[in-house]
Amino acid sequence: MTYSVLVSGGAGYIGSHMVKLLRSEGHHVTVFDNLSTGHRDAVAGTELVEGDLRSLPDVTRAFADRRIDVVVHFAARCYVGESVRDPASYYANNVAGTLNLLEAMRAAQCRRLVFSSSCSTYGEPDSLPLREDHPQRPINPYGMSKLTAERAMADYGRAYGFATVALRYFNAAGCDPEGGLGERHDPETHLIPLVLREALRVRAGGDPDATTLQVFGDDFDTPDGTCVRDYVHVSDLCTAHLLAIERLQGAAPAAFEAFNLGTGSGHSVKQVVEACRRITGEDIRYRVSGRRAGDPAQLVASAQRARDELGWTPRFATLPAIVETAWRWFSR
Repeated sequence: MTYSVLVSGGAGYIGSHMVKLLRSEGHHVTVFDNLSTGHRDAVAGTELVEGDLRSLPDVTRAFADRRIDVVVHFAARCYVGESVRDPASYYANNVAGTLNLLEAMRAAQCRRLVFSSSCSTYGEPDSLPLREDHPQRPINPYGMSKLTAERAMADYGRAYGFATVALRYFNAAGCDPEGGLGERHDPETHLIPLVLREALRVRAGGDPDATTLQVFGDDFDTPDGTCVRDYVHVSDLCTAHLLAIERLQGAAPAAFEAFNLGTGSGHSVKQVVEACRRITGEDIRYRVSGRRAGDPAQLVASAQRARDELGWTPRFATLPAIVETAWRWFSR
């Protein structure tokens, strides 16, 4: 069965990979994006409605004169450190903007939603791996903005008949295995792209000792002192969103459900750097800086529920497999 899908933030990193998957499965896709961090060329050939999530008229326009069966909501500000420095922008976009989307959906009588949420809603873990029933105690404005949006969606489910699947994913990484799409942030803050950019600099003749690559903190309570994260491939994330769409089309979908998305394996910052060294063959070095505000020491997922109830299995389940797809994109 095919659906008409609105993808908010569809020109961004994960959103554009999602658009590609949806189109390959025969679904009709409309992208809503303000192109502040997304790229027009990433969704070439797809219907694009330019607009800002913070503007209710803009969001309402995305539903005008078209039938939308389900919304996949990626549009968000998503940097922990930035959220600590500038929380207002995170509440304006991730909370107020999401409320605009929910209201536009309600007016259009579209009540099926897949939400790009985050493991940041959990905060410092009491135990690992993190399960969906772990208390949600965010330690930064980004995580709080995602949790607030989740709670609004649950309330809309109870009051207005919405059905939402929230996918709390861990560290999105990697690039389109076919090479057509990649990770393009400006500024770039994600670890793997930063390490691979350093590899490219060294490959081009740069002095390894002149590195600007930073590791934020080497005194965490982890085996090697650096943060540990669960890296999940972008294409696997998109597959989970597609499975969530199918779940929402059931006879009586739940008002609100949440699933973790991760591999269940944690890798430290130093391990990521070493994996990139092996795959690129370059002498990648780094400088140790102070910790960033709002960074938990370890975040590793239990994705058992996604496996059992969504039927989701990561295809790129190892760190080298993820890094290899990213390296193909960056070194193309």
